[in-house]
Amino acid sequence: MNYTSLFFSFPAFLVDLGATGIFLAIAFVFIILGSAFFAFVMLRKTVKIVIRLIIVGVILLIAVVGGASFLWFSSSSSDNLPKPRPANSRSR
Repeated sequence: MNYTSLFFSFPAFLVDLGATGIFLAIAFVFIILGSAFFAFVMLRKTVKIVIRLIIVGVILLIAVVGGASFLWFSSSSSDNLPKPRPANSRSR
């Protein structure tokens, strides 16, 4: 068996990073939303509502920035692709 081909093969989900990036962005936002809700509930008896809302606001800001960065870096742009070399013209 050729083990070098297994070493250099890429999973199929890494080829299409657009759909994977969208999924990762949505999953990241939901995980952070869950942690924000958990922090809000756990701080109920120890901290006043204003400080709780500030903490939750910071967590939600991190979620929005993280989700946007996943979408930004996963979007494929034709500007980043290498341009083909122009063909030689024989008419001089």
